Amino acid sequence: MHLAQLNIAKAKYQLDAPEIKEFIDNLDPVNELAEQSDGFIWRLKDESGDATDIQAFSDPNIIVNMSIWESVDALKNFMFRTHHKDFLRRKKEWFHKLPEDSYVLWWVPVGSVPSIEEAIDRLTYLRANGDTPYAFTFKSNFNAAEVNEAGL
Repeated sequence: MHLAQLNIAKAKYQLDAPEIKEFIDNLDPVNELAEQSDGFIWRLKDESGDATDIQAFSDPNIIVNMSIWESVDALKNFMFRTHHKDFLRRKKEWFHKLPEDSYVLWWVPVGSVPSIEEAIDRLTYLRANGDTPYAFTFKSNFNAAEVNEAGL
C-alpha cells in the first residue's frame, strides 16, 4: 500500500497578488523537490505543472495539493526535513487558518491514483468522524496493515 494525502489551504490573497508572490514563485522548485524526494510516487497537477488552477471547491481561494508516497516517513521527510519546512513555517503569511482539518491521509493500493472527489470525501469523513483507518492525520498514523484488516 502507498500513502495518499490531500491538503487544502485558503489563500488570503488572489494568487496573482504581490502579497503571495513569494509563495507562488516557489511552487515549481518545491514541487520539483517533492518529485525528487525519496518515496515520492505521484502528485496532482494540471497542464501547467501545478494544481493551483484546479478548482475542487466552490471557493476559488481554496487551493489543493494531493500526492502519493511510499510511506508516512517518506512524506514526513519531505515536509519537515527539506526546504518545504521553510514554507510551512510561513503559512500564516499567505493562508487563513481553517477551523477544521485541512489535510487527510489514507492508504491506497500500489499503482492506484485516487480522484480529487475521493480525496475530498476522505477529508469530509475525517472532519465528521476523527481519525480512523479510513481517513487519518499524522496524530494517529494508522498503518497499512490496519487498513487491510479493516477491509478499507
